Amino acid sequence: MSIATETPIERNAAISTWFGVGGTADTLARPTTVHEVATLIKANRDIRILGDGANLLVDDDGIDGLVLSLERLNSIEHTDDHTLRVGAGVNLPRLILETARLGLGGLEGLGGIPATVGGAVAMNAGGAFGQIADAVRAVRIVDHAGAERTIQRSEINFGYRRSGLRHVVIVEAELALTPGDPAACRDRLKQVMAHKKRTQPLAEKSAGCAFKNPTVSNERVSAGALIDQAGCKSLRHNSAHVSDKHANFICIDPGGRARDAIELMDIVARRVLDAHAVTLEREVVLWRRGQ
Repeated sequence: MSIATETPIERNAAISTWFGVGGTADTLARPTTVHEVATLIKANRDIRILGDGANLLVDDDGIDGLVLSLERLNSIEHTDDHTLRVGAGVNLPRLILETARLGLGGLEGLGGIPATVGGAVAMNAGGAFGQIADAVRAVRIVDHAGAERTIQRSEINFGYRRSGLRHVVIVEAELALTPGDPAACRDRLKQVMAHKKRTQPLAEKSAGCAFKNPTVSNERVSAGALIDQAGCKSLRHNSAHVSDKHANFICIDPGGRARDAIELMDIVARRVLDAHAVTLEREVVLWRRGQ
């Protein structure tokens, strides 16, 4: 593998994830500019993109290839009174707090979703209170040939937990928000966060929902409900367990193993298939060597 030398390369680098477990990256780079991102992509074929690690589980054996952490692409620019140009590495929860404080509405429904802006756009992060696609006006990307371009919202194939942008690297997003009353925005965010705290194990080591909500008979149904009905709530496998608060959350004990969570997700999926004849698709991204 050829590695560009413009950006420092870390060897056997720890990968920070919300699970708090997992192996290291053989090589990792933290580019500070879009140009550096493009240069690294041109020089390396096997690349993985790391955001906040909020929706990621890394196998205990670590991963090959080059990991690009976009954490340093964290600029925020106001292009007018309600539009922001935001770097892919910007922390989404912090952005939501700041926009609510300024009275810029549109992101409060994403409260409690751990992500960077780039990762949130790539997977169209959302939940019962909205999705980030509703605020996206355009994205700036680098393709796998290292070419930069801007894609308008009308060209993006957003859908449930997808954007159609997995084949490119998102480096910036333009978000169109709604000017309003700061107090009303803050109240809306507080309501969303209060609901999340009541219904989700926010204090445990997890990565949010483990599985996407499947479509059954042309209707989107709750993966958590299917898992609960299959008798999996609170199910434990070594250092991993299904949350007793929300059955679609897989949690890991401090010092546990990533592989326990991987195996538990497989067990849960099999039980749901046996009980409901429904195949669950992982929402958590799994990184393994050679994959």
